[in-house]
Amino acid sequence: MYNSSFDKEFFKGNRQKLRELFLGTAPIVITANGLVQKNADETLEFSQDSNFWYLTGIDEPNLILVMDKNKEYIIVPEYSEIHDFFDGKVSYDTVKNISGIEECYSDKDGWKILNSRIKKSKHVATLAANPKFISAYGMYSNPARESLITKLKEINSSIELLDLRAHLMNLRVIKQLPEIEAIKEAIGITVKTLKPIMKQKKLDTYNYEYEIEADISSGFRSKGAAKHAFTPIVGSGINSTIIHSTLNNSEIDINLPIVMDVGARFNNYSADITRTVVPGKPSKRLRNVYDAVLSAQDYALTLLKPGVILEEYEEEMEKYIGEKLRELGLIKIIDRENVRKYFPHMVSHFLGIDVHDVGDYKKPLAPNMVVTCEPGIYIPEESIGIRIEDDILITDGGCEVLSRNLPREL
Repeated sequence: MYNSSFDKEFFKGNRQKLRELFLGTAPIVITANGLVQKNADETLEFSQDSNFWYLTGIDEPNLILVMDKNKEYIIVPEYSEIHDFFDGKVSYDTVKNISGIEECYSDKDGWKILNSRIKKSKHVATLAANPKFISAYGMYSNPARESLITKLKEINSSIELLDLRAHLMNLRVIKQLPEIEAIKEAIGITVKTLKPIMKQKKLDTYNYEYEIEADISSGFRSKGAAKHAFTPIVGSGINSTIIHSTLNNSEIDINLPIVMDVGARFNNYSADITRTVVPGKPSKRLRNVYDAVLSAQDYALTLLKPGVILEEYEEEMEKYIGEKLRELGLIKIIDRENVRKYFPHMVSHFLGIDVHDVGDYKKPLAPNMVVTCEPGIYIPEESIGIRIEDDILITDGGCEVLSRNLPREL
């Protein structure tokens, strides 16, 4: 539950900044994520709602944060004796020490206080619920936000919801010093883990993708990471052309590329780095594709600086990669449809608590934002996929490549 790099002043400061942005007098009510069933009596691995963690530092499920004018408190759920015996009870003292919130109430007492306030309110500020099923990603959303909203409306059917997501995005996108340090630590662990794996003598020992994954997992844990920031991607040959190839169970073809897209998670902050390696001797064609991607990343790094709007930057990078695809003989005409056949994803995304962190792609970049830079070219008909990804801190004068210590050579 506790992250040593972040003291309670960090979370108290985040709550104060939210109050200053919100300005309204409506109560703010935000829920933690809930536990979700996996099978029978087992749950999926718990992952906290990033906004709830940003405001409290607490990694427990099913808690409710209430900020009402100058009063703030946490509502702690009441579980069965069976749950408490197997999983332990939530410690009020620990919640207070981490979050800096002095008042904790049981579910019954906390909702009694909140119920009285909600009945008298015209508005309540919270985080809007995602659709039950997010079709773009083929996944169901955590039900906690929808459950909270349902409960609030049962108390007061005429209450209007004020969505705090934009306010929290604007806060989280500018990283504070402890956040940058945590990201750097996650990156350092990732770099130190990948370096020996990428050496030729070590590459020669691998026969299957999962053997590389196992060494990465061991390296992360032994170097202080809590876990992977996301499901590791180790794709050889045709799997290198699948952007999110996470099965990691195929035999390695030494003459084809292996894409390793991984990141350690340290104190709730993520790294996201990709390197492409070839265990054997790469063909001239493979080298040419690799050099095209490397050139695209070099060009992208000249563009990343304060004032740049990522939507416009992506359009520029699409043209640049289009030129490279034409040089490789993959397309004749540079247009979106042709380019996206071989380059189907964005070059950059925001990075932080979430691997794909919050941020507005229509607004200018500013100092202390952290983004990735990950151009790629994928040719399924040739079983060649190349991606190079680094993590970038936007600075006053341009950008700093935080993962620069990991070689990019093929």
